Formats: sequence, C-alpha cells, structure tokens
Amino acid sequence: MAAFSFHETKNIVCGEGGALVINDPRLIDRAEVVRDKGTNRQQFLNGQVDKYTWQDKGSSYLLSELAAAFLFSQLQEGWQITNKRRAAWNEYFQGLSDLEKAGHLTRMKVPADCEHNAHIFYIFLSSADVRAELWSFLKKEGIQSTTHYVPLHSAPAGKKYGRVSGSLIITDDLANRLLRLPLFAEISKEDISFVIDKVHTFFLGR
Repeated sequence: MAAFSFHETKNIVCGEGGALVINDPRLIDRAEVVRDKGTNRQQFLNGQVDKYTWQDKGSSYLLSELAAAFLFSQLQEGWQITNKRRAAWNEYFQGLSDLEKAGHLTRMKVPADCEHNAHIFYIFLSSADVRAELWSFLKKEGIQSTTHYVPLHSAPAGKKYGRVSGSLIITDDLANRLLRLPLFAEISKEDISFVIDKVHTFFLGR
C-alpha cells in the first residue's frame, strides 16, 4: 500500500483528500470497508450482497463528486503540471546562482542521479537573523515566502510523545535558516524574476 496527499499545498490538489494505492488484491475488500465508514457498502453497490451493514472499523473517507472531478482533471494533466513547476524551479535555481557564488545563500540541490517534482524551492541563509530579515523584506514587497516544518523533536507534541538520542544541531540549524520562495504551476516568469530581483535587492542593501 502507498498513500498520496492531495492537500491544497501539494502539486496536485483537491482541497482536502488523498489516495490509497494497493497492489495486493487481498487488501482491497477491507480497504473499501474502512473507506466506507466500516460498512460493506461497496459490495452492495456491486450487487454482491442484498444489503450493507457495519463490518469493521472505518470512517468517511470518500471525496465529494465535485472534489473528485476537480482532482481527476489534474491527474490527467499530471506531467504537464510537474513540467511547469520544474521550469519555475529551474528559473529560481539559475537566477540565484550568483548570490550563492557570493556566499549570501545556498540553493536547493538535487542529486544528479535523482529526479524531483519541484514541490518547493528553498534557500538556506547564513543565519536565522538573516532569514528573518529577508522574510520580512519580501513580505513588505508583497512576496509570500515561508519557513518549513518545525523539527518534530522541538515541537510540543514531539517533546511530549517522542524522544531524542543526543543533540540534533544540524537539523535545528538548517530549520532555522531555510526559506521557501513562491512556487506553483502557473507562476509566471515575470513573477519569478520579480522575486529574484527583490532577493538581490535585499543583499545589495546590506
């Protein structure tokens, strides 16, 4: 089994929703029951039983028809969406290369033997203070940049339910210096150039 998220922050979206992918036929019947509030409603719809009843644990995991239609049209265009995002990612990567050479930031890297879906584009700044300054500067310029996840070991629930063996100084350091730049399938080259120019302006003014 594998799970996919189609939350609004993902590359392919339907607001709230996801997919469970199964390649073992033995697991399909129970998955359908769990999906359908713990009932064998799917068997009823397939004409396999004359009524459906509660069989197991479950919840209401069905998408509405409207959300499903919205999602299906994107799934059909999945590669085109990914290619648009990769083009935007490449614009950022090329446009910020000189700032990395000058030591102002570090660009996101993808290993040569890997492919990526351009879900995000982030940069690392030299310190948490510089990130905070750039974040504030971009916001004043009308650009929505953002940080990423708070490391689990430092989050309230992580502290309450988890445990850490030793210090995670690299994780903490990178989390404090990472800044995400705007990236979505329909972002224009002009908008990306605007963001890149403003990042340059920030460092020129320091």
